Amino acid sequence: MTYRIEGLSREQFLPLFAMTEAALSERGAMRVISDSPTGYPCRISLAEAAPGDHLILFNYISHDCAGPFRTAYAIYVREDAELAPCFEDEVPPILARRTLGLRAFDSGGMLRAAALALPGEADAKIRELLGDPEIASIHAHNAAHGCFLAKIERG
Repeated sequence: MTYRIEGLSREQFLPLFAMTEAALSERGAMRVISDSPTGYPCRISLAEAAPGDHLILFNYISHDCAGPFRTAYAIYVREDAELAPCFEDEVPPILARRTLGLRAFDSGGMLRAAALALPGEADAKIRELLGDPEIASIHAHNAAHGCFLAKIERG
């Protein structure tokens, strides 16, 4: 079972980076500065922001479907982030060291299965979920905070 994980495209967030604080606030978004080496996972670079990095925190639609499982939640993107390399058949470190909620969806956007992956278990759990041919993609979320981290697609 092969899979791939990619960061989100920086281009889709360029308008946010150019906004004033007031304009961001009108959209329910804000600029933040990382004050810790963990806790600020960038969805573009698929890496933790370093202390002092500037990020935008906003509500992102991670599962845009017409059904009941449409999902939006807060995510961070680093203002100077570069797109992460594509991870093929491996889990990026930002996912590997976290406890994850893995939500498996069919091609129609319906939730078909889910799993909890403790640190070090993500690869095995992803492969187990993808063992079901009905699963089209998996969304990885922080298990405790619920934030979307990355979409996992069949390779």
